[in-house]
Amino acid sequence: MELTVNGERQVVSATTLSGLMDALDYRGEWLATAINGELVKASRRSERLLKEGDRIEILSPMKGG
Repeated sequence: MELTVNGERQVVSATTLSGLMDALDYRGEWLATAINGELVKASRRSERLLKEGDRIEILSPMKGG
């Protein structure tokens, strides 16, 4: 399936957000995730199914001012 992950097109076999994160080597409950602009809580990632064309954002908090 083709998705856009952090602005880059990716072809993946993952069917859930947690599966995608594992496949792309993203680890950590502290990461922020969104699908098509909708936030997805860490506790819901394993049940959130992906669809062709979804736009996924996986973000890490940063320190700064």
